[in-house]
Amino acid sequence: MATYAIGDIQGCFATFLRLLAAIDFNPERDRLWLTGDLVNRGPSSLKTLRYVKSLGDAVVTVLGNHDLYLLRIAEGAWVKRSRDDTLQEVLDAPDREELLAWLRHQSLCHVEGDYCLVHAGLLPEWGVKKARALAGEVEAVLQGDDYQAFLSRLWGSEPNAWSNDLEGIERLRVIVNAMTRMRFCTLKGEMNFVAKGGLDSAPEGCMPWFSLPGRKSAKKILITGHWSALGLVNSPSLLALDTGCLWGGTLTAVCLEDRKVFQVENKAENMLLEED
Repeated sequence: MATYAIGDIQGCFATFLRLLAAIDFNPERDRLWLTGDLVNRGPSSLKTLRYVKSLGDAVVTVLGNHDLYLLRIAEGAWVKRSRDDTLQEVLDAPDREELLAWLRHQSLCHVEGDYCLVHAGLLPEWGVKKARALAGEVEAVLQGDDYQAFLSRLWGSEPNAWSNDLEGIERLRVIVNAMTRMRFCTLKGEMNFVAKGGLDSAPEGCMPWFSLPGRKSAKKILITGHWSALGLVNSPSLLALDTGCLWGGTLTAVCLEDRKVFQVENKAENMLLEED
């Protein structure tokens, strides 16, 4: 038995299957941990959703910003559609409600042993135990009867920092934005959502969220995606696995038991030219 963590798929289903062949994945024996953003921008979001859902307990996936974007569109929440969206086949699928309900019931943050799987990252004030509890607050609403109202108010970049005094949608929005959108922060933990490049693109006064001094999750191993410009990071306390498959790079898997890295190039699928 092996556990493989895999970076953002974003509808690149053919590349995903090639990576599974490269690791000799067997769902009766192995487990997959997926960093979120299963869908959008790649050509095969529907096939990706159907396949990952079919794996049952052999897969753990967390929600990424593109997964939440799909849910918002599907539930009629106001959103400006991007010209690069590739979600319509999911919205038109005969099994869309089953797939969307499954997606809505996935975790925002998964904690197991020394590992924490989250799409983007954790704010410096949050240890892993607190992060899991905060993720549970969002999941309870997203899986509840009033989830449409929550999705309709989710989008926005304010507040941009955590406070224990936050309540309601502002509290939930900060949790979601940190776990699905964050890259750079100030020393005070204020999130910057503008800069999307590599480490050398840090805005003045900002640094990567994982470099903030005193970060309370630093003693655990965080597994993330989201930041393709960062590239592969395989360090003792961080596995960053979005290696830009969608943009013509590779799709990456790391075996958690021995840290062996597997990568396949995206040769067979349409690729986009700019990141969002």
